[in-house]
Amino acid sequence: MIIEERITINAPAGAIFALYADVARWNTWDPDTKSASLNGPFAVGTTGTLAPTQGRPVQIKLVEVTQDRSFTVVGAIPGFSMRFDHELTVRGSVTEAIHRVTFSGFLRFIFGPLVGAQVRKGLPKTMLSLKARAEGLAG
Repeated sequence: MIIEERITINAPAGAIFALYADVARWNTWDPDTKSASLNGPFAVGTTGTLAPTQGRPVQIKLVEVTQDRSFTVVGAIPGFSMRFDHELTVRGSVTEAIHRVTFSGFLRFIFGPLVGAQVRKGLPKTMLSLKARAEGLAG
């Protein structure tokens, strides 16, 4: 199961990426995040914790980071994994942001529909909030 949203943001990719890298403040633009933290730098291999507004906190790990372009974080519980891809593409004077959530693991058939419904409902709001926050900082 894959869920994806795109939005055009009137801000440079670097400004948006700075919001991504400030993990402790994800809750300022992601209404589905209660809190988040990393146990080190915003770099591949760093682990941390994400507490959603609904549900239990999960351990996360950065598995890909490309400065000002993309990052991927994976959260997992036994039998179920969520991969969150974040991509930035410069298109002239604007930046297109893509957020993609992929579910895997043998329990995806149980947890996927539940979590997927929450993600489908919340991701468009998250993207609009990211856009507002990035444009506010860039303006």
